[in-house]
Amino acid sequence: MIAITGAAGFIGSNLAHRLAGEGVEDLLLVDRDLPEAKVIHLAGLGSFRYMGHERFLRALEKGEAEPEVIFHLGACSDTTIQDWEYLKRNNLEYTRSLWKWCAKAGRPFIYASSAATYGDGSKGFSDETPPWELEPLNLYGRSKNDFDAWALRESRAGRPEPPSWAGLKFFNVYGSRESHKGRMASVVFHAYNQVLSAGKVRLFKSTRPDLPDGGQMRDFVFVEDCLDHMLWLWKKGGVKGLFNSGTGRARTFNDLAGAVFAALGREPVIEYFDMPADLAGRYQNFTRAEMEKIRKAGFDAEPTSLEEGVRRYVEWMEARRGGRP
Repeated sequence: MIAITGAAGFIGSNLAHRLAGEGVEDLLLVDRDLPEAKVIHLAGLGSFRYMGHERFLRALEKGEAEPEVIFHLGACSDTTIQDWEYLKRNNLEYTRSLWKWCAKAGRPFIYASSAATYGDGSKGFSDETPPWELEPLNLYGRSKNDFDAWALRESRAGRPEPPSWAGLKFFNVYGSRESHKGRMASVVFHAYNQVLSAGKVRLFKSTRPDLPDGGQMRDFVFVEDCLDHMLWLWKKGGVKGLFNSGTGRARTFNDLAGAVFAALGREPVIEYFDMPADLAGRYQNFTRAEMEKIRKAGFDAEPTSLEEGVRRYVEWMEARRGGRP
């Protein structure tokens, strides 16, 4: 049995489909709830079991569920939320409970961290940087960073830990099955819908004189590449630590918009608008994952190019236009 939390969400549902496509039949899918906007992500999976996230904890404690690995992708991922107690319960305490079960049961634990832990990027984007040296810009990033710090300290202190564990610092992930995320969905998703509705893409103006409008850069990573990272780390075994999940390449928002237009066979039309004042001081103008750590561990697959990833994603959305799964 393979357990996936956040299984009806973005990365979790894609992982479920990948594993099902590889012939895995005993999938235990765990999530908080299943609104219609997320249920459609599970369509076509065939056989699987579903369990609510609190019920899952109880099942682990009672020995009613004994997965061979837990992929923990469930969390509050809203970067604007200001309720620290809510984030603490969902992103810290719940994750610790799963960690402790895996440590006791001797099962691998692969979980979602975030590139939001790097804050404004002034301290770089190396997964070798200790979490306690980082300064996230929001409470979401803090919750992820706090767990990373706790996990590393547990490991370094020699306290019980899973035999294999990895925290994936996902960068700007885009791809299928993210429509339920609303404003938190990727820029690719929003750009695609803007082109269909208005024939143009709207991007933030630059707040720096040395940076052109739309010239802000991100490490945009195709969701299938993130699955490759997670599955490789699990199958390799014996891995313990934090790993970036990106491409190692920074591309501009103009590049991204151009890739969306190209995938739709249209000429680019981009409109720039002022960045909200409350965001300007907390905005990352540049991110790029340092991928040397996972490569040194043996991962050697080349990342999907932005143009190829966007083309594949746009084709997927075009095939499902109208809300079909």
